[in-house]
Amino acid sequence: MMLSVSNKYAMRSLVRHGRRTILSVVGIGVGCGLCLFMIAFVRGESKMMLRAAAESGAGHFRVVPAKWNETRENDLRLIDWHQARKLVASVDEVEVVTPHARKEVLLGFGTRVAGVEMVGVDPNTEQTCNRLARSVVEGHYLDGEKGTTVIGKTIATRLKVEVDDELMLTTAGADGEMAGAMLRIVGIIGTGSRDLDATICQVNLQDVEQITHLSGAGDLTALVKNPKKLELIVKSLSAKLGTGYSVVTWEQLMPELASGAKVDETWTRLTVGIIMIVVFLGIASAQLTAVLERRKEFAVLSAVGMKGSRLIQIMVYEGLVLGLVGAIVGLAVGVPSAYWIATKGIDFTKMYGTDDMSVSNILIDLVFLGDFGWWLVPLAFALALTATILSSLYPAWYAAKIDPAAALRVEH
Repeated sequence: MMLSVSNKYAMRSLVRHGRRTILSVVGIGVGCGLCLFMIAFVRGESKMMLRAAAESGAGHFRVVPAKWNETRENDLRLIDWHQARKLVASVDEVEVVTPHARKEVLLGFGTRVAGVEMVGVDPNTEQTCNRLARSVVEGHYLDGEKGTTVIGKTIATRLKVEVDDELMLTTAGADGEMAGAMLRIVGIIGTGSRDLDATICQVNLQDVEQITHLSGAGDLTALVKNPKKLELIVKSLSAKLGTGYSVVTWEQLMPELASGAKVDETWTRLTVGIIMIVVFLGIASAQLTAVLERRKEFAVLSAVGMKGSRLIQIMVYEGLVLGLVGAIVGLAVGVPSAYWIATKGIDFTKMYGTDDMSVSNILIDLVFLGDFGWWLVPLAFALALTATILSSLYPAWYAAKIDPAAALRVEH
């Protein structure tokens, strides 16, 4: 593709002032690379928090009774949870769906007691859906045997029990009367968080039905393959399930976590914006300095008939070239750092230790990994070109307004 005369002039100007061009490109590249690193880290952190929340028992979404949103009572049960489970599982984007039934209970061993939320589960799918259920450190997980339970390590320590001991469970039945049962411990779960291990008590779903006399599941918890499609999946399922059911997302279940993720994204946008403003001002200053140094050149060009629009084209073209080269430098800086944060990550255990790596009953990964992908390439060019082209507009307008007679006047 042949360049126009004005574009050739712009290229020669960039080459002729090589030092200024190199400094501008380096500034654009470093700023762009820093933005790529920060965005990659926050995107990875957001994905990690979503994955941790979903796999810690909350799921990406839950199917609950229609009135659950209003009362959030654990005694509510789904109308036909078997049929609803089949319908949810038939959705292509759903990876796994598992039932739960929850009840506040009191566990006792000898004279020692501990209050906890008992969760009835399907042992065949719970470990696939819940990472906590995969953290069995003693014994084994539930295998469908009636009258068995797995508890958190903190509860086991508090009650001074071990595998094969029997716990006395006490709770309120469906009729309001006290109900009880004996449960044999088959496994102890240790997540690494003392607080989280104090909340774990899982039994077979059939045992919850027998103890509470409430039949069925209270919710269906599901994981999806692509969380970006979560909104569409929820809308589709809500229409298919009908009025007796409600579909709630992890954001509705954990609003504090969703708010924290949005705050992180807002701070990242603000930081990226500040960096880009600094880059913008630096480029604008360099371009304006270039215009002042070349006032006589532009005056001569205007005197021989070059229109102001052509002068603007020269400056914008220079900004475009600086942006393209700066984006390449930014990729050279940002891609390796983004790849490092996506593969090696930041190990926060070195700063905070391995204890209590949990937030709101969510087991957090010990190493924070960033995001990495082809999206870095268009983002780098978008950031660099936006900054350089916008920062070239005022110097270009200033160049077009130069009075040839004043610029060529010899000052004594």
